[in-house]
Amino acid sequence: MKEVVLITGASGMIAQELAKKIGNEYDIRFLTRKKEHINEFEWDIKRKTVDEAAFENLSHIIHLAGANISEKRWTAERKKELISSRVDSAALLRHILTKKEIRLKSFISASGINFYGTNTTDKIYAESDPPGHDFLSEVVVLWENAADHFKEHNIAERVVKIRTAVVLSETEGALKKMIPPIQYYIGSPLGSGKQYMPWIHIEDICSMYEFALKNSNIHGAYNAVSPQHITNEQLTKEIAKVLKRPLLMPNVPAFILKLMFGELSTAILEGSRASSQKIRETGFHFKFPDLKEALVDLLQKSK
Repeated sequence: MKEVVLITGASGMIAQELAKKIGNEYDIRFLTRKKEHINEFEWDIKRKTVDEAAFENLSHIIHLAGANISEKRWTAERKKELISSRVDSAALLRHILTKKEIRLKSFISASGINFYGTNTTDKIYAESDPPGHDFLSEVVVLWENAADHFKEHNIAERVVKIRTAVVLSETEGALKKMIPPIQYYIGSPLGSGKQYMPWIHIEDICSMYEFALKNSNIHGAYNAVSPQHITNEQLTKEIAKVLKRPLLMPNVPAFILKLMFGELSTAILEGSRASSQKIRETGFHFKFPDLKEALVDLLQKSK
């Protein structure tokens, strides 16, 4: 029999691509707010309800649920939602597993590269570095603490936390938003353009989850970032090169982004580098370590 893997955050691009990648080897189930397919099970985080049938014969959970950080302005209410969607969802899972006396082989949780704080520095952050002191780092710390509870309470044999950078995909996310302005000759770097943008190809992030799932020696936190460090300006220019479009417009002024997005603008205007050495030392190999190759692959798919 195939081992059962329960994936939360069913509608997200990582969940969908990952399910395609591992679907032949594992019995995939999804937790979703609205059941539409036979392998989907409903849950409601606010009401603390979940279809417990999803947990039968369960071996692994890949916890990808979490409201989109950059979708809306960070009002006080939105900040609560960003935290609750990650922390309360994990607590609900933990409650059901405890109630049903299920011990997982692994609990693999999404996390964020903003663990280290949202700032632009010369430092290259490693997993051993402490967290930052801003809102996003607070979110990630609470997120990871919620994951660690599964190990502390002996609910999972191991816990893995994937500190995810900007995921480049042709279907959604940052790249998809950047393509149209560049195609129509109005694309340009944001703010100074000197802020680093830790990134990873969608195929590599899914491969990292698969690697974590299959290798019992993988535990703790790992930076899910390409080995190649690039700035916002370099990313914008490289996309333009691949699309064969000139960049004619000046950089978007920081004050405009601050007016548009409020506190959220810090996540756009600031960014530091993070090291992928720890995951590479385990034997994981990036298929797309080079930005140009990653963009060529993705932009060809989007045509």
